[in-house]
Amino acid sequence: MNEKSKSMIKQLFVSALIGLSFAVSAMGNDRPNILFCFSDDWGRYASIYRNSERPGLNDVIDTPALDAIGRSGVVFNNAFVSAPSCTPSRAAVATGMPFFRCGTNAFLRCREYGKASDPYKSLPGFSELLVKNGYHVMHWGKTTNKHAGRRDLTHKDPICHFSQAVSAAPDQEARKKEIFSFVRSNFSRFLDENKDDKPFLYWFGPHNSHRPWTRGSGKAIWGLEPDSLKGKVPTFLPDVHDVREDLADYLGEALAWDGMINELIEELKTRGELDNTLVIVSGDHGMPGMPRGKCNLHDFGSMVSLLVSWPKRVQPGRHVDDFVSLADIAPTVLEAADVERPDHMLAKSLIPLLTSKSNGVIDSTRDHVIIGRERHVGEARRDRTPYPSRAIRTSNYLLVRNFKPDRMPMGDVYDSDATSEQLLQNHYLAYPDMDASPTKTFLMTNRNSYSKHFDIAFAVRPEFELYDLKSDPDQVKNVAADPDYAMVLRELTDRMMNELRETGDPRVSGDGSTFDRKPFVDPTFVPPPKKKNALKF
Repeated sequence: MNEKSKSMIKQLFVSALIGLSFAVSAMGNDRPNILFCFSDDWGRYASIYRNSERPGLNDVIDTPALDAIGRSGVVFNNAFVSAPSCTPSRAAVATGMPFFRCGTNAFLRCREYGKASDPYKSLPGFSELLVKNGYHVMHWGKTTNKHAGRRDLTHKDPICHFSQAVSAAPDQEARKKEIFSFVRSNFSRFLDENKDDKPFLYWFGPHNSHRPWTRGSGKAIWGLEPDSLKGKVPTFLPDVHDVREDLADYLGEALAWDGMINELIEELKTRGELDNTLVIVSGDHGMPGMPRGKCNLHDFGSMVSLLVSWPKRVQPGRHVDDFVSLADIAPTVLEAADVERPDHMLAKSLIPLLTSKSNGVIDSTRDHVIIGRERHVGEARRDRTPYPSRAIRTSNYLLVRNFKPDRMPMGDVYDSDATSEQLLQNHYLAYPDMDASPTKTFLMTNRNSYSKHFDIAFAVRPEFELYDLKSDPDQVKNVAADPDYAMVLRELTDRMMNELRETGDPRVSGDGSTFDRKPFVDPTFVPPPKKKNALKF
């Protein structure tokens, strides 16, 4: 081969490399950035979710940043968690699997007891797959142990305890601005570190809407007058000042969340990155420390916000009524990023819903979701057993099946003599699956005066709960024993149980006791010591 031929071959080889380089670069630039904002204990609280047909908590707040995301993309009206407890909810989000298929992560802070394989360890999280496929990734705050890339932030940070940090400051407005600036600067630093101009995933998970927060902070920091909520409180809660103040303080946390989201969006706008960024905003379950909230399968605990925008591909201003599970986020992210989804992933991508131009119901097969729970706090019951429940939610009905109705749904009482102050400080003293809160304390110390509300919160529940949502949107009238609903009860039960079997739920396979024994449960437990100087409840 002469020198001229060698030179031509060399030029062709270099040209091919340059072309390949451009192709890879183009693929990287074409794939979307992903901003996943996932708040702790934030349910369905944004002003874009106001319901003009009935008063509600969203009536008293304005969330411009969250509303702007919804207006620029899609508002999902029927989004639900897989389980209303942080660890199982996040495990489902990360893996695209129902919570009950996530091994020990079907429980909060569960460790394996004895030697046994944990199915969760073999399930890749979507961020792991993005890293392997060339994404610049960071998890910031409370996320999941299925993470890859950098991880930053602890729960001691002021972002994670917003109301405490602001309430203690001599200049509250200055402190708020300082915290919001901190949110933006951390995000900016992450973006600056992306030297190779890769598409990125930024998982933002502050802890701020998780209890505890400062009592009275809703009014002090945000100007939310508790009694402006009078007449807007769900019927399963006493409409009294103590409860309204508790709700107002929680809504203040939602406003802090909105302010943080605004900082992230503004940074994307400044850098010209918003157009090709898939923004997903949601929370891991409903309101903590409240009856029907966190750890409950009713809407107040399991129905959440889901706002998605992607200006480059998603038509703005749409509202979707299809039922979606947050487990659907994993396959959605993978499809958007052009990453092959694992064969085992059971959830369905939301991309067809996002890229549709329609409103309302788009996919008629998405007419329900399955929700469930096993155990939240390990010490909730003396023998450490779960409270196994599953639910099916459709547009007209909520059916809950409590597999062990003899167990206490929010856990046992360990100290029946605890004082009000002790109850406010330590949720383990009684009904540990409900976080300590002024509302919880009010119900326990006013049990006789508010016996119906107390029973809704803490009393044993029947095996079946069925609620007709058209006549009972707050889900307080159980019609499971009503002969007029016998056919509905049977049809929904059969549909739910068949789907649970098909998706491999250990609660309905074999003898159904998998989650009641090792490696998931260790019955050895020493209750906390009793306190003195107490008020009976």
